[in-house]
Amino acid sequence: MNPLATGDGIRNLEGHADFDVTWPWRRDEPLRRGATAVLRVKNEAPNLAYALPPLLRAVDEVLVVDNGSTDGTAVEAARVAAAEGHSAKLTVAHYPFDVARAGAEHRATPERSVHSLAYFYNWCFAQVSTRYSWKWDGDMVLTREGELSMRSLSWQVGSSQTVVRLPRHSLYVESPQRAYLDLGLRNAEEWGFPIGPDFVYTKAPEWEIRTTPETYRQVELPQGLCVELKWLDGDEFAHWSDPESFATSLRNHRKRREWEVFHALRDGRVPTGVVQIDAPAGVHVVDHVTHEWMPRAPRPFKVDDPRHRRPA
Repeated sequence: MNPLATGDGIRNLEGHADFDVTWPWRRDEPLRRGATAVLRVKNEAPNLAYALPPLLRAVDEVLVVDNGSTDGTAVEAARVAAAEGHSAKLTVAHYPFDVARAGAEHRATPERSVHSLAYFYNWCFAQVSTRYSWKWDGDMVLTREGELSMRSLSWQVGSSQTVVRLPRHSLYVESPQRAYLDLGLRNAEEWGFPIGPDFVYTKAPEWEIRTTPETYRQVELPQGLCVELKWLDGDEFAHWSDPESFATSLRNHRKRREWEVFHALRDGRVPTGVVQIDAPAGVHVVDHVTHEWMPRAPRPFKVDDPRHRRPA
């Protein structure tokens, strides 16, 4: 068990008692069966119209933690949930402290500070009242197949001790009609976790990391179920304090690939492994990719990552 998980929770160094972490399993009321998706968001309003609808349909509850957005993210989350008829599934919480960006700022921030990534994540997941949780980003969008898979999993993992890995694919959006899907990177991180003392966040060299005991069963979902939106006219690396370090850090292969693909596409070059996708007239390319293109792609969904090629 992670030492942070002992006791009733964590008191932050700054003395903000209202934002101390109280572990859900130490509260008076027992955790409910079910699964909650937890989104930690800042200025993600443009993504929520794509990310929230399939997620709201797939899981029991959705918790959106707004970290000081200035673009109406919280209002947009409520609007989307209402439009989908799932307002009862959505909870919006607010975390008012600046959180260290990944990389150098994170390394310089004490783990128990309200500004720490690890502390922020622990506080967010401490708001969960179900036995299972999904770590979700505001720019992650399920395909139709992904939605069905998560809906099926949500009731199965709602009372189990299983960790779920979910592959996701970067989708670089150039315009409402054109995007580029990166099929040259295999990326299957741990996204589903039970709520309990064996699964808390701690400080790692570049970012936060959730502890995962080796004794727990792990399940990896198939490729082709989820995309991660990256807008070519935006700043996709604002949450990093030193993105130039991607070029030299052995821990940042994924971010290095994203950095290279993003800037190549901005320069008009399509890297190896990246597929251009054009949507039909009147259909946004994100909807086209997640509703039509990916579900209709041959199975098994092929991702050609050089690091995972079998020797000839």
